[in-house]
Amino acid sequence: MRSFKLNNTVIVIKVGDITQEETEAIVNPANSYLIMGGGVAGIIKRKGGNKIEEEALKYAPIDIGKAVLTSAGKLKAKYVIHSPTMQYPGQITTETNVRLAIKAALRLGLENKIKSIAFPGMGTGVGGIPYNLGAKILLEEIKQFIEKNDNFDMIKLIAYEKEFYNELEKYANSILINEL
Repeated sequence: MRSFKLNNTVIVIKVGDITQEETEAIVNPANSYLIMGGGVAGIIKRKGGNKIEEEALKYAPIDIGKAVLTSAGKLKAKYVIHSPTMQYPGQITTETNVRLAIKAALRLGLENKIKSIAFPGMGTGVGGIPYNLGAKILLEEIKQFIEKNDNFDMIKLIAYEKEFYNELEKYANSILINEL
């Protein structure tokens, strides 16, 4: 685990299971129809309960670049932010879509006064984004957002795979200079 500070926000990078995080919100890299079948979404649904998907489906479909907030069911987090990286379930995504999804999740967190948020790899599983590009995109978008909107106390980047953690760590070392 590594921790960095950017303005007033602590950024934590760790290997883990996002469904076990005790942040106010966790991010679900969704599809536009908010169907929680596979990948991170499927894990969130299995561990948090069907209620999460039922709540999300009330908002469907939503465009890439938009996000919705639901309860987190039985998870430790209070909320799930559903932010589509792809239109249809199981689709390959793009760098542009992933960037839009990250921005949308951060914006929704800010609008709802959420102070701590956890991100998985966005688009790095089902979406097919390589780990090195996924790490770069996630850290760049978070850095740009925090430099303009310093409202989060903590942002956690949760790598399910050690390989993704290594890429997050490598890229964080190059753009985040204030390690705790």
